Amino acid sequence: MRIAVFGAGAVGGYFGGRLAQAGEEVVWFARGATLRALRERGLEVESLKGDFTLPPQDATDRPEEVGAVDVVLLGVKAWQVPAAAETMRPWLTADSLVVPLQNGVESPGQLRAVLGPEPVVGGLCKIVCEVVEPGRLRHFGAEPGVDFGPLESASSIPEVAARVVRQRARCERLAAAFERAGVKAAVRDDIAVGMWEKLLFIASVSGVGALAGAPIGVVRTNPEWRSLLRQAMAEIEAVARARGVALAPDAVERALAFADRLAAESTASMQRDLAAGRPSELEAQNGAVVRLGLESGVATPVHEHLYSTLRARFLQPAARPEASGSTS
Repeated sequence: MRIAVFGAGAVGGYFGGRLAQAGEEVVWFARGATLRALRERGLEVESLKGDFTLPPQDATDRPEEVGAVDVVLLGVKAWQVPAAAETMRPWLTADSLVVPLQNGVESPGQLRAVLGPEPVVGGLCKIVCEVVEPGRLRHFGAEPGVDFGPLESASSIPEVAARVVRQRARCERLAAAFERAGVKAAVRDDIAVGMWEKLLFIASVSGVGALAGAPIGVVRTNPEWRSLLRQAMAEIEAVARARGVALAPDAVERALAFADRLAAESTASMQRDLAAGRPSELEAQNGAVVRLGLESGVATPVHEHLYSTLRARFLQPAARPEASGSTS
């Protein structure tokens, strides 16, 4: 398969790197220091699943040099998605697949608004990874995995049903490539549920962790922070159910159990970005919970508090302008 990795930070770098290591044809779209590192030194990954190093890579910052691809793995931050969709449009053929891996639940809709429904599926990833320096990553928590699948699981509309069949076949091919690369991959019929489960976990852990200024080991063992974490998760569960997303009855308990299994020093990428003064996904995580809660008639006082407090504390704007480049 010919795979374009758009955004060679922690997420794109790790999963794209594993695919390249396994022999898939990977082209990287990156900018700045990350682009230079990929071209000149390659990619170095320190990982709980085994360290690996790649030689200098096929990488570019010129969209016209990418060419046609079978898959785009989208690893940019959430606020970069609309601009990324415009950039990748020339790379797509009638059989291409676009898999968004950023946090949040709004990326597929933003991609479809530009690219149409045919190439775009839902997706998510599971990993705790950070950029140590351009071209060097450290995976230090969670079993790496990717879930993706058609946004419509079934339809009585013939053209939609046919599209789902085509998308699922493309997803199965990509899943096989991930499995060859040693990465757990699941093609899901309920990817919307998976994306909301991820939001339930990551927006709560990110927001509470940032407010506490502490890693997950502190948050989960402090009674007050743990209680706030549980409340934040319960709010997202309520919003999801109001929007017709069939979360499991024990979704909150499962998310808390996952948090309890993480390495004690783990922090979320949004938390790290806020602390470092970088653009963050606050708008796409806690901000999205507030917005979608208002649309659905569900009160979200915890996320309103997290969103407003973190915006003020870290001087984050209410809406992030489009940006370019790779992410962490």
